[in-house]
Amino acid sequence: MLSRRRMLGGAGAITAAAAAATVSKVAMVALPEPVLQTRPDTMPPLVPNTGRPYNPVVTLNGWTLPWRMNQGVKEFHLVAEPVVREMAPGFKAHLWGYNGQSPGPTIEVVEGDRVRLFVTNRLGELTSIHWHGQRLPNGMDGVTGLNQPGIPPGKTYVYEFVARRPGTFMYHPHADEMVQMAMGMMGFWVTHPALGKGGKHPLIDEVDRDFCFLLNAYDIEPGSATPKIMTMLDFNLWSWNSRIFPGIDPLVVRKMDKVRIRVGNLTMTNHPIHLHGHEFLITGTDGGPTPRSARQYEVTADIAVGQMRQLDFVADEEGDWAFHCHKSHHTMNAMGHDVPTMIGVDHRGVARQITQLIPDYMVMGERGMKDMTEMEMPLPDNTAAMMAGQGPFGAVGMGGMFSVLKVRKDQARGDYRDPGWYRHPPGTVAYEFTGALPDPARFKAEASPGLGSMPSMAKPAREVEVRVRKPVPGGSGGHAGH
Repeated sequence: MLSRRRMLGGAGAITAAAAAATVSKVAMVALPEPVLQTRPDTMPPLVPNTGRPYNPVVTLNGWTLPWRMNQGVKEFHLVAEPVVREMAPGFKAHLWGYNGQSPGPTIEVVEGDRVRLFVTNRLGELTSIHWHGQRLPNGMDGVTGLNQPGIPPGKTYVYEFVARRPGTFMYHPHADEMVQMAMGMMGFWVTHPALGKGGKHPLIDEVDRDFCFLLNAYDIEPGSATPKIMTMLDFNLWSWNSRIFPGIDPLVVRKMDKVRIRVGNLTMTNHPIHLHGHEFLITGTDGGPTPRSARQYEVTADIAVGQMRQLDFVADEEGDWAFHCHKSHHTMNAMGHDVPTMIGVDHRGVARQITQLIPDYMVMGERGMKDMTEMEMPLPDNTAAMMAGQGPFGAVGMGGMFSVLKVRKDQARGDYRDPGWYRHPPGTVAYEFTGALPDPARFKAEASPGLGSMPSMAKPAREVEVRVRKPVPGGSGGHAGH
């Protein structure tokens, strides 16, 4: 659902509205109406029709907040409130966020814009907003008690400053942060560069596709809907924009597009974000553009807590390429942390006895966890399957922080629709070998005494078995007194 308090109807209205219409003199002294969006779709880029032009971003499973121009000031309205976020089909979480979603909508401005942000608090406690990475007056920095009083429930505060430098930023509370951040209060901010006479920025290249998302994490027990806010390490849902795979949309691009992916980390640990099939340059951080002399090609970027990274590359390889966090537990969905390792344990006898009492009993992890992607295990209501993604060749065996970069030569410019699975050219898919396997060379070496890398000089006449006895405390030969 998208609404400007139900004045904009339908998912396409946000693009048609294209930021803001003309504001009357009477409305200029009034609060801008808040725009709400509750659907988890990736919305089309919001092309500006007021203010200075720029190439807009696409927020993965999110949207960009419209604004109005008021006597040269770009005005936004954020509403801090409880929200229901669909993290994956069939699984919804009760979070806190902004304007109907967690994360809140992306804010896009241009370097040099004067921005005015109205923030309404519909929570049950004080809140504030810190504009992470921005250069601004100290009293606008949003740290409750240090820079401003907290925003009481039901009240609206105003933040106003000039977007002084281009880059990739975010916003989040600095009030009861442990609770409010754990509940999902955060959002993305992009300041586009002001272009000079030449029409180009010396360090920020123009791109064809510009994606952004935040890394966040929750601890929601299977069968429940509200995060546990006291968790420090043992999170069970690792998400991008509060979505978990297979609920994360793909990143759809045209072959040879220049692509930018902006990633911000608001979890409690680092994330090595890894792209298959391509190399990228880290062209910017929340400190600003990276000098060209400091850039090097990578396939994995480690993003620490509170950091932003801007990754640029040319999508020159067709296919469906995995894009994910390289911490293995971060590509799984909800499960407990007390599951024992049962790999190699034969459960058959015990399982037969248990199923006589519990018909639905199922052995877990005998051959590894991948088997669970093909089991139709009964799950508690409102629980995400641990690994439920299906690909063209079967179960993907991934969840959490995982998506797919889809590169197609026939994708129309600016078209973000999912083209389906990649059709591999004949002879380019790994296949089963059905011929005879030769004996490895090491077998021959082992059969020939003295040909090893470290031949034995002298073998004992007979095999010796060493038996070790545990010393008796206080006994003779023991370790008493040590």
